Amino acid sequence: MDVSAHIEAVYAEVRRRDPGEPEFHQAAAEVLTSLTPALERHPEYAETGILDRLCEPERQLMFRVPWVDDQGSVRVNRGFRVEFNSALGPYKGGLRFHPSVNLGIVKFLGFEQIFKNALTGMAIGGGKGGSDFDPKGRSDGEVMRFCQSFMTELHRHLGEHTDVPAGDIGVGAREIGYLFGQYKRITNRYESGVLTGKPVAWGGSQARTEATGYGAVYFAQEMLATRGEGFEGRRVVVSGSGNVAVYAVEKVHDLGGRVVACSDSSGYLVDEDGIDLELLKEIKEVRRSRISAYAEAKPGARFSARGTVYDVPCEIVLPCATQNELRREDAVALVKKGVRAVAEGANMPCTAEAVDVFQEAGILFGPGKAANAGGVATSALEMQQNASRDSWTFEETESRLAKVMRGVHAQCRETAEAYGGSPDDYVRGANVAGFLKVAEAMTAQGVI
Repeated sequence: MDVSAHIEAVYAEVRRRDPGEPEFHQAAAEVLTSLTPALERHPEYAETGILDRLCEPERQLMFRVPWVDDQGSVRVNRGFRVEFNSALGPYKGGLRFHPSVNLGIVKFLGFEQIFKNALTGMAIGGGKGGSDFDPKGRSDGEVMRFCQSFMTELHRHLGEHTDVPAGDIGVGAREIGYLFGQYKRITNRYESGVLTGKPVAWGGSQARTEATGYGAVYFAQEMLATRGEGFEGRRVVVSGSGNVAVYAVEKVHDLGGRVVACSDSSGYLVDEDGIDLELLKEIKEVRRSRISAYAEAKPGARFSARGTVYDVPCEIVLPCATQNELRREDAVALVKKGVRAVAEGANMPCTAEAVDVFQEAGILFGPGKAANAGGVATSALEMQQNASRDSWTFEETESRLAKVMRGVHAQCRETAEAYGGSPDDYVRGANVAGFLKVAEAMTAQGVI
């Protein structure tokens, strides 16, 4: 079989079946173009249509979400859940509430989740969901009514052995609480393991809030260690200022680095003294304000609504905001300014062209499906604790998280080298390693 022709045919079919979904096309292309050496060694996966099946979700759900705002007006949003692949376990992946959410974005996120979850070594499949609802500026009552309406439809598709959502952009502890409450009310079952990202007081895991940000930093630390380097004394830029970004900042500081800039959708902040983590948390997690409030509160800090956070000179970059935020021109500028490593804390924050720039320049690049796997890994640890009615300490959970990230890093390097690439080719390593695990399980379970 001509493997290259087979891969191109699969990708052509993705574009034909799913027009108008550029993010999904991008995610599929990124994975498929890495798999040539794997299919050459395992032609049976091509012959049994594994790629064709991987690129088509097992189930796609789209539904109306009506709710009533504080003025008594009826609002209607659209809800999504794409249950992509359950070969390794129940569907697992977050819910995103943001105006940009559409079916193509949910599919790209769910597709990435298949391979990310496989890399963790946990028994979890891939899925993703969300809504075009925007929780920003909404009262607690409005968010509650929306979440209750959303879960009224979605609950019939969930279960701790079927599909286990978590949080993502716009879905934090508040939203998870309202979603779980409605699930419990409708089903009359206290299934702690049906949602992860819960507060610790009622079934959540210690270190879950910190896990994605911490995990990205651990992965970057492992990459740097291969060149005898670390975070100590390094200038770091973190994009975003949500959950992932905040705890990436925290862990960088723990490891001796200095985060000098972060951002939100209104612009970016520079603090040459190093981001004051407590002030950042106060502004973003308590006040729920724009990041410009930081500059107003901290002498010496400055806010800019022009340009991007990647204009700030640095040695390490952790993109932790959203997809396709770091473009080719940003990558070129960062390379010229001496960047050493990039680890994606968000899902696909670098465009394909930006990734090419980093790889051609020999910059260490950790793709999101590997670098930000710490969040879903800790969600799986939360599921373990729920199943056993147990609760682990923060230190125990963080230790397990660090071990998982070391394992993901090692898998990527070993697999990249085993399949004809440089051990520094983390994109190839992550895609091939994740694919082989899923393909083996799909083959064993038959054509379903």
